[in-house]
Amino acid sequence: MPLPDPARLAKWYARHAPGDLGPELTVEPVTGGRSNLNFAIFDGRTVRILRRPPLGHVQATAHDMRREFVVMRALAHTDVPVPETMAYCDDPEVIGAPFYVMERVAGTPFRTAEQLKAEGPAATTRICEVMIDTLVRLHAVDPRTIGLAEFGRPQGFVRRQVERWGRQMAGSLRRPIEGADELLHALGARAGTVADVSLDDGTAAIVHGDYRLDNLLTSDGRVTAILDWEMATLGDPLTDLALLVVYSSLTEIFDVPELGDASRSPGYLGPEATIARYADQSRRPVEDLSFHLALAHYKLAVICEGIHRRYTEGKTPGGAFGTVGQAVQPLVAAGLAALGTP
Repeated sequence: MPLPDPARLAKWYARHAPGDLGPELTVEPVTGGRSNLNFAIFDGRTVRILRRPPLGHVQATAHDMRREFVVMRALAHTDVPVPETMAYCDDPEVIGAPFYVMERVAGTPFRTAEQLKAEGPAATTRICEVMIDTLVRLHAVDPRTIGLAEFGRPQGFVRRQVERWGRQMAGSLRRPIEGADELLHALGARAGTVADVSLDDGTAAIVHGDYRLDNLLTSDGRVTAILDWEMATLGDPLTDLALLVVYSSLTEIFDVPELGDASRSPGYLGPEATIARYADQSRRPVEDLSFHLALAHYKLAVICEGIHRRYTEGKTPGGAFGTVGQAVQPLVAAGLAALGTP
């Protein structure tokens, strides 16, 4: 993985966050991300995290560093835990891509059952509970009060989501995936039956877009930071819930270790318990999630296909994620099943 040039980075950072770091920087990669690249930058005293898009194939609307920066900065004064953001750069001459710098937050991004087993079943259940409760807190924030009224367009959100992820799949796919076109068509046909959301009646919310346990840092039974905001927007909060439900049952659909197996851990809350706690804490109606679950399966299939393409092009860090492509077909099948389509 090519490292940002420390001298060039230090010169830029001194202009945009004067006094935060010294002039001599060390840059090291941070492992664990599935697509975007993270680096620790260190001046011998303070550590910051630099985040940039992945190498290789990148969809036009994906991996938006500015979007992450804007939403985290806006949420900084709410009860939603986010890292402090220091500076954003859209000049590719500095490190070769847009990026931003944020604080390093203490906490663990739990991904595997092995990690959670060390915590014990009771602690695992508590981690799941605070994960759900933190999502509820995010969805309770009124975007208009923190300067995000124009951050997205809630009206027609799910229809545009279907169209967007259909384009993303078309842009990544280089092999036949059975049922992919059928699922996209079925989602398009059902999108018009899903109730629209609005900021005025509180049905719309800030949507994270990829809310899952390993996109959170947790410590001492609390979430210390929500990370990876590249897909954040204003829209239907049930899309976040549905994706979280899919992540809670991933190992029942397929077994790809590189995507994590945290849901296998004793004490991990399954789909029904996840939905019930969200409904109880948020007071939002969640009676029928069939469309949202199908869309979540399709969306995750598209994400995995994008990772698979970067892997085949040799653009994933250390050549990782060699088996992620195996998840795409089972996810499409699960999406069709969620709609009741054989």
